[in-house]
Amino acid sequence: MHELSIALSVVEMAEERAREAGAIRIDAVRLRIGALAGVASGALRFAFDIARRGTPLRAARLIIEEVPASVWCPGCRAERTLSVARLRCPACGAPAELRGGRELELTELEVDDGAAAHR
Repeated sequence: MHELSIALSVVEMAEERAREAGAIRIDAVRLRIGALAGVASGALRFAFDIARRGTPLRAARLIIEEVPASVWCPGCRAERTLSVARLRCPACGAPAELRGGRELELTELEVDDGAAAHR
């Protein structure tokens, strides 16, 4: 299950970014995952629950934005979303250039920097 290694990497990156920001706790982690990234969201959620134990992410929520596969069709001169991974424009059927869908990005952390406690 490669989702566990991805979850461990996400936890490590989030810890590093939180440390740089001076955060004392991480409340949520947001990821963008493309439809063609080869990552099962359910398996990643399960792995994240394991990977976050004993870390500043121990209570963090994992928020996943699923990104559809998209292609650029030179015939239509438009970007289109694919319902299936067949690299053809869904409007005109012309061969298309893959533009999106392979994403796996840590996009945002919600953190507690302790500032409210010091007021």
